Amino acid sequence: MRGYHPYTGSHRHGGTGVRELSGARSGTEAVRLAEDHSTHNYHPLPVVLAYGEGAWVTDMEGKRYLDCLAAYSALNFGHRHPRILAAARAQLDRLTLTGRAFYHDQFGPFCQELAELAGMDMVLPMNSGAEAVESALKVARKWGYQVKRVPDGRASVVVAENNFHGRTISLVSFSTDPVTHDEYGPYTPGFRIVPYGDASALTRAIDDTTVAVLLEPVQGEAGVIVPPPHYLPAAREICTRRNVLLIADEIQSGLGRAGATFACERFGVVPDLYVLGKALGGGVLPVSAVVGRRDVLGVLRPGEHGSTFGGNPLACAVGRAVVRLLRTGEYQARARSLGQRLRARLDELVGQGVTEVRSLGLWAGIDVHPALATGREVCERLAAKGVLAKDTHGSTVRLAPPLVIEADELDWAVDRLAAVLRELRG
Repeated sequence: MRGYHPYTGSHRHGGTGVRELSGARSGTEAVRLAEDHSTHNYHPLPVVLAYGEGAWVTDMEGKRYLDCLAAYSALNFGHRHPRILAAARAQLDRLTLTGRAFYHDQFGPFCQELAELAGMDMVLPMNSGAEAVESALKVARKWGYQVKRVPDGRASVVVAENNFHGRTISLVSFSTDPVTHDEYGPYTPGFRIVPYGDASALTRAIDDTTVAVLLEPVQGEAGVIVPPPHYLPAAREICTRRNVLLIADEIQSGLGRAGATFACERFGVVPDLYVLGKALGGGVLPVSAVVGRRDVLGVLRPGEHGSTFGGNPLACAVGRAVVRLLRTGEYQARARSLGQRLRARLDELVGQGVTEVRSLGLWAGIDVHPALATGREVCERLAAKGVLAKDTHGSTVRLAPPLVIEADELDWAVDRLAAVLRELRG
């Protein structure tokens, strides 16, 4: 494993000075403050991070970890990527917020450059991923009433089981995960849920009131569920034939993660709307967007939708830096080649405590035998060995390291996972 930073070649930060800049005297105190004064809507691993660079992070005590979660793909380009930080710093010294009552000099270029990257016409900038999904659903309904002429108040949207599109009331209304869904009703109507990967069920769910099909090209929160090869092309054909919008939620799968700019590309599919977030903010701030054709996004008129911070100067400057990084194809190629390496290494663990591996690009879901351990227990043991990952749905562990990770660092992480499995097997 290399001992230098992938951009500068310098030695990684060893924790010097992190306590002086922290709001707590120790990691233990930081955890106590969080437990006492924050809402317990997360259950983090007991790791208190204070510094990050590239694929590595350092806790308050100076222990280093290889980040194999990358903030659920928000850190596709690693911690503190120099080109992204340079763009942010330059903009911080100029202008950070105007509101959309005025133009600013970063807005038009950001929208143009992101639209060109996606092969689309227009961009609707927002902040969080959930806000972008909500915006796409509003656009789809508006399009349905104005263009498809669905009777007012009747628009329906088809979604998939085991989806995760966010945590607003509308989005949890069509979640099938009890933890996400239950005890938040009354729920928003207008959604039909079908099995993921089943094109026949999708066909049956569409009628004359259907304005959109909303899908994740890969279901991340469900455990990196990759659909059958025919599924997304079939969904595209069905939507085209029935005059229904295909909305691809690429918040986790997009912007290089899947070994292409968008996961849809891996299946030869172009949706009507992309929903983007996470990596679009470069690990610096929340940036999201709906990107699509002019005849769809063009249904919105002044005053019908908006966001005070959506498309702000700082967000646009950072988003432009991200687009520039993706234009070269370097990160997409890294995700594809390193993803093949990761998959080959993980397949060696099947039968050694792992029951199944699913992956696309540099993104993997690993099912650990439930009799051996929960995913949480595996992640706790991995953290003790210097690797950060995240569990989901019982015994599944997700790996989504930054795309800047080196091949030998990736091997080191899998070696640590193999060691954990050996310990659990006794």
